[in-house]
Amino acid sequence: MANALLNVDKITNAALVILHQKLNFIGSINRSYDSSFAQEGAKIGSNLRIRLPNRYTVRTGPALSQQDVVEQNTTLAVATQAGVDVNFTSAELAMNIFDFSQQVLEPAMAQLASYIENDALSMVNDVYQQVNNQGSSQTFKNVMLARKALVDALAPADDNRMVRLCTQDNVDLVDSLKGLFQNSTTIAKQYSQGIMGQTGGFEFAENTLIPAFARGAGAAYVVNGAGQVGSVLVVGTGTGAMNKGDTFTITGVFRVHPETRLSTGVLQQFVVTSAYAGGGGSVTISPAIVVSGPTQTVSASPANAAPLVINGGASVSNANQQSIAYHKDAFTFASADLLLPEGVHFAARKVMEGVSMRIVRQYDINSDRVPARLDVLYGFKTIRPQLACRLASN
Repeated sequence: MANALLNVDKITNAALVILHQKLNFIGSINRSYDSSFAQEGAKIGSNLRIRLPNRYTVRTGPALSQQDVVEQNTTLAVATQAGVDVNFTSAELAMNIFDFSQQVLEPAMAQLASYIENDALSMVNDVYQQVNNQGSSQTFKNVMLARKALVDALAPADDNRMVRLCTQDNVDLVDSLKGLFQNSTTIAKQYSQGIMGQTGGFEFAENTLIPAFARGAGAAYVVNGAGQVGSVLVVGTGTGAMNKGDTFTITGVFRVHPETRLSTGVLQQFVVTSAYAGGGGSVTISPAIVVSGPTQTVSASPANAAPLVINGGASVSNANQQSIAYHKDAFTFASADLLLPEGVHFAARKVMEGVSMRIVRQYDINSDRVPARLDVLYGFKTIRPQLACRLASN
């Protein structure tokens, strides 16, 4: 009796289902698929342009005050190729789809999914807003402070606000709130699965792949020169390195309301966007210091010798866990079609909810084995960091 070989489309679809089920964070953020790549396939290094909302200034009085409409966009590079390679015998292809998924595809795709998810979660350290609770257990009040940061940044009040908790934060919050819920409907997951569900305007879920953050040893830095603007800040004196992801405030530099541009009286938080070795020099930061116009971010540029206050403090352990509260439009993830090679046993692509995957198989006559490779070409970017807030704790 002839072997009943699995259809390539069935194999590929099974792999995609497994991949999608593993993407806890990626599945909740802004995702796009560029159909122009579906014709002949994408090449590594291809870019997607993402349009950002226009911002304007408001005039007062009857006199016309024209302003240019300057559309803003950011570029998402779809340049990372990740994959898992497997090798099975021709006899194994005769297994039914359940066995093939369980024994070959599931462990391979789970590993690939974890890699992509962990890679994408590096965007957490792009976020400059942070609720500081280093060295202590997570509390629901801190989550509400993160919600306040999102509301103050005009994050849309819809069902797309998320919290992804590191495992310890999940333990602390579920334990502290367990008396407020009944063990029924979706809230039962709090008891049976350790998942909080929805509360406080957020959808909560646990994620084991959120990176812990290692705070740098930087201390006693001050601004070197008044009137600085832009995404590079010149500092003087100070000691110790500042790591990418370190957050800080500058004395006297306040956040402005994103529409009125009036000072909120709350110090603007900044994040270090590239590792800084220490001493006097130039630190790259986000957000850029903008003191006027439609993209204004702060009340005024920092004064000369204004102190930088790095969140966490030098005495706090530099291996703190963190969680993230965000609106889905804070981050984006995209995947694109890889080219299908010719001259192989088979090659196929499938797209499911914005994730494009390719499987290629080639028969080896010498060993009667069938090696196969599964690939995803993807990219991600933090496009609106003001719509996210880090939760530092423990």
